[in-house]
Amino acid sequence: MDIEVIQEYIPLYVEAAKLTLRLAVIGIIGAIIVGFICSIIRYYKIPIIHKIVGGYIELSRNTPLLIQLFFLYFGLPKIGIIMSSEACAIVGLIFLGGSYMSEAFRSGLEAIPRIQEEAGLCLGLKRWQVIKSILLPQAIMISMPAFLANIIFLIKETSVFSVVALADLMYVAKDLIGLYYQTDEALFLLVVAYLILLLPISIVFTIVERRLKRVAIGN
Repeated sequence: MDIEVIQEYIPLYVEAAKLTLRLAVIGIIGAIIVGFICSIIRYYKIPIIHKIVGGYIELSRNTPLLIQLFFLYFGLPKIGIIMSSEACAIVGLIFLGGSYMSEAFRSGLEAIPRIQEEAGLCLGLKRWQVIKSILLPQAIMISMPAFLANIIFLIKETSVFSVVALADLMYVAKDLIGLYYQTDEALFLLVVAYLILLLPISIVFTIVERRLKRVAIGN
């Protein structure tokens, strides 16, 4: 292990980490929005649309992100749809993450007794008010562990972005190995970079989950 080589490579990994984190944040925010919309559609079983959403969720959850990125980056240009590497990465992460977030939200919604929604409607609340004030707060609380786990999962999935020519962490590591054969140093920095990204998030999420459990049992 050459310390001087590691010091020389650090700036490259810092820039790659910034790109990885930026794309992950945008993709995760998009996945949360898509997941919430899909969960509402499936929860209320909106005619026709909920079947389409169900098909999307099955397709997304049962195909790897790698294949989805290949389709976006290499397949769509065949029919005239061309996206940049960053756009493909973001769309792919939203497509994959939206399905997982949808199921997390839906599990929270379905855990709430239907009588609460009926009571809200009887009190004169509109359906969107029932969702906003009664269902959503409880659903978020219930689905929070799965929701947080999905965020970490999606950040780790960014490791395949290199297949669409993005200079993310994995791309930099493979590039340095291919050019200079400094395998140990490149992989060491790759592991450290992902630990720096994921470990603080994991710790914060663990603390949040524990506090939510305390709130749930009234301590």
